[in-house]
Amino acid sequence: MRVCRTLSTRSQPPTALTIGNFDGVHRGHQAMLARLKERASALGLSACVLTFEPHPLELFAPQTAPTRLTSLREKLELLAAHGIERVHVSRFNRAYASRSPQDFIERVLLEGLGMRWLLIGDDFRFGAKRAGDFALLQEASREHGFGLEAMPTVAQEGVRVSSSAVRAALAAGRLAEAEALLGRPYSISGRVVHGDKLGRQIGYPTANVQLRHNRPPLSGIFAVRTLDGQGHWRDGAASLGLRPTVDHSGRPKLEVHLFDFDGDLYDQHLRIDFLHKIRDEAKFPSLDALKAAIARDCETAREFLAAKVRA
Repeated sequence: MRVCRTLSTRSQPPTALTIGNFDGVHRGHQAMLARLKERASALGLSACVLTFEPHPLELFAPQTAPTRLTSLREKLELLAAHGIERVHVSRFNRAYASRSPQDFIERVLLEGLGMRWLLIGDDFRFGAKRAGDFALLQEASREHGFGLEAMPTVAQEGVRVSSSAVRAALAAGRLAEAEALLGRPYSISGRVVHGDKLGRQIGYPTANVQLRHNRPPLSGIFAVRTLDGQGHWRDGAASLGLRPTVDHSGRPKLEVHLFDFDGDLYDQHLRIDFLHKIRDEAKFPSLDALKAAIARDCETAREFLAAKVRA
């Protein structure tokens, strides 16, 4: 998959295009990507996604912007896995946001991205003050001769599939619901870095995974499965949060204790699939109490993962 960050002044190969933040690449996004590829193939076009960095709300309302489900790297990996040929990552700033809808269509979509067919969500708005809508795109499609289609809402068991619905499920610890909306277990990926080695001191060594999420969408203690760069899957228990017993920095950390493993994962890229929430974080009165709780958590995680294999 080709990733571009700047618009070229040169003529671009014609594309079938869809536009959005694609945070989480959930089932609704996946339906859009499947339709995009279908039409791209039928029309002899390149399947292209236009997405934005940062999320527009992080620019205009940083205090209330939603937590990200995926880092940019994770999003790009998921788009590639769904067969997208080209992704254009537009730097979203105030100058970009001030483009008129007509300028966005003509300069970005048609000239910059070579758009010949466009698929948008049913609630898509664009341009300065969000003035652009489907009706304006219909007028432009007749004027400029590009194809246009709106994607209807995708529902899962009566629930509209959306990034907001996934965030709500994760925040509440309903991982099975989040998995149904995503079409896969929720995961976080990152490089394994050195930590304070406390886990090793109390008999539960952990892989400390570098977070790209300033505010992860979930917290607590979890049963997990991990995938390393060599393709090895391993079971474990993970802590994601503020570690209130031993850490007062206020920064979230992701630590994973892998069962029956004593290798070196430093600097490797690790993916953690969150399969079951065991409990919320808690502050314990001593390291001995913390160690006893970790032992119980690991036993619960082993039992859940073993039952999942048997199911």
